[in-house]
Amino acid sequence: GNVTGSNSVNVFLGLGLPWMIAALAWSGGGSGNARWQSRYQLDPELGWLGLSGFREQAFVVKAGSLAFSVTVFTICAILCLLLLALRRRFCGGELGGSKGGKWTSAFLLASMWFLYIGLSSWKSLAEAGGGSCAK
Repeated sequence: GNVTGSNSVNVFLGLGLPWMIAALAWSGGGSGNARWQSRYQLDPELGWLGLSGFREQAFVVKAGSLAFSVTVFTICAILCLLLLALRRRFCGGELGGSKGGKWTSAFLLASMWFLYIGLSSWKSLAEAGGGSCAK
């Protein structure tokens, strides 16, 4: 319970509070900020802000590779839960068991972590234009 509660507070306050403050600050600016105008006024992905060229200034956070990262994380989380369920069924519990079983589980869990970090980093760098080996 403590880990879940702590993470929830970190996410909601760590992201929610600064985003709310930024949204309030950016919403009061009308359409006069030159930096915002050059970055978002003609962006074709922001049709929800209104017609291109006539958009009111607002706080914009593009998702980027978030959907990909969440998908990879969800797949890894499901595999982790499946591993724990299999350990409970065949080993009598999630922890303990034979030395080979413990090492195999540790290897699988660490591999999923490296897979998640590697794929998420690759996707983020590829979207930023730096993730391709071919020039």
